[in-house]
Amino acid sequence: MLGKLFKLLFILAILGFIGLVGYAYVGPELGLNFAPTPQEVRLPVTLEGQ
Repeated sequence: MLGKLFKLLFILAILGFIGLVGYAYVGPELGLNFAPTPQEVRLPVTLEGQ
């Protein structure tokens, strides 16, 4: 009984991984954009030693 449960969980994990990879590849074709919005970040830096 416990072996069947582990087998089922393993199969569900594999199917979930395949679904996630498929979604990542097909998502841009469906109009989904996974890239973050670019923005400029400026931080002042103080160098010591002179």
